[in-house]
Amino acid sequence: MLLNNALIENAKKQPARAAVITNERSITYGELAHAVGCMACHLLDRGLRPGDRVAIHWHNSIEFVVVMLGAWRAGLIVVPINPRLKAAEIAYIVEHSGARLCFSEPALAPLVDGIEVISTLAAPAPSGGPLPDVDPDAPAVILYTSGTTARPKGVVHTQRTLLAGAQTAILCAYGSGETPLATSQMAHNAALVGVCLAGLIQGASVVLLRTFEAGATLDAIERHRCTYTFALPACLQLVVEEQAKHPRDVSTLQGMIVAGDSFPTALQRSAAQQFNAELLEGYGMTEVVPIAANRIGAARQGSLGLPLNCTVRIVDANGRDVQPGDTGELLVLSDGNCIGYWNDPEATAQLFRDGWLNSGDMASQDEDGYLWFQGRLKQIIIRGGSNISPQEVEEALYQHPAVLEAGVVGLPDPIFAEIPVAFVSLRQGRHLPEPQLLAHASALLADYKVPSRIFFMDELPKGLSGKVDRRRLREVLLAKTDLFQNEPVLRV
Repeated sequence: MLLNNALIENAKKQPARAAVITNERSITYGELAHAVGCMACHLLDRGLRPGDRVAIHWHNSIEFVVVMLGAWRAGLIVVPINPRLKAAEIAYIVEHSGARLCFSEPALAPLVDGIEVISTLAAPAPSGGPLPDVDPDAPAVILYTSGTTARPKGVVHTQRTLLAGAQTAILCAYGSGETPLATSQMAHNAALVGVCLAGLIQGASVVLLRTFEAGATLDAIERHRCTYTFALPACLQLVVEEQAKHPRDVSTLQGMIVAGDSFPTALQRSAAQQFNAELLEGYGMTEVVPIAANRIGAARQGSLGLPLNCTVRIVDANGRDVQPGDTGELLVLSDGNCIGYWNDPEATAQLFRDGWLNSGDMASQDEDGYLWFQGRLKQIIIRGGSNISPQEVEEALYQHPAVLEAGVVGLPDPIFAEIPVAFVSLRQGRHLPEPQLLAHASALLADYKVPSRIFFMDELPKGLSGKVDRRRLREVLLAKTDLFQNEPVLRV
């Protein structure tokens, strides 16, 4: 109940202040506190009990916030579903989490099957029954993220770890206590913890963008006088270009954390020309956010910044600490660390090493404590800050009867950092045009997971174990730059 306590306190102090704002409407802290209490009673009246899972399949909205906080007040576990996902992806999350109920935006509701769906959010009257005492260390949210397996893993956070992450985010989120703007979906930790929760516990007016679009982002800053936002480098690039073409009044923007991918120096320069705000690079992951960030007056260009409210180690393959400047895997010890993966004890055991969280990222730390990203231990493709599991994309391709082998790798991209590219060999005697296979993939995968190109080979390279060798495929891709000279890379 930690997070709701903060909401109630803010409602007492400033009941008439807007708590959440969208382009269509707003809700004050007093109204939000009342709506959350009503929603908690409503959920319990429906027969749900603490520990039950409630899915939220809604774009950023007041509805999302009310259901989420109401579920937490009732001791339930929230399962956010990214609105970009397709029916098969949604079905897996619903089944794996064991969700009993799904609040789904009317336009998205047809994608949800096999579970009770609620698409309207009438304000129910509180039943007057007692609300349970909520254990702050019990699971509160399951955030699904692509991992090193074909299926996404459910990262479990408690109210205590969420609050720790939000409080840590405040340390570097300049302007987050006034009017922060969430541009990415709250199915992601950055918007959920780094913007929404960090703003609400400070009594800020949180502005929610329904879905990211460069012009809409600038319009929201101008219209609502936003003071802070979080940005992925790929999204920031589009915002900077839009601001250069069609300037808005963004003078109220005080700070922006840029994370999720590398923050190129050229983009830093162009962003600084368009925004009179502190543009600071940071680092985090679904399992714990934030981990590090550059601070105002202490930024080191190109670095991930200094650790925030956490202890880090850089270790070699044997788990021994490396010397300053040397590269190894980054381990994190933080109050904001997740507690594991939902219904996956094996993956949870691999995630932690004597209480330290294995990030799966390679990094170095200089003599002054600044962290420097050096690559990914895992073969995850990160497109514009969104994780893409190669296995998940390959599995979708394999569902086409003409596909014999498939391998998916990341191609460096100036806008998205990486884009997925597939290599496929077909069954003997079968012919399959690239557009047809891309259409097949589009029907099964979220748009950002669909390969930008598919190249056909007689046989894919294999490793000693007989598995498709993605490393060799990536080498082939990078060596064959002429593959992209005759026709443009398709962007979906």
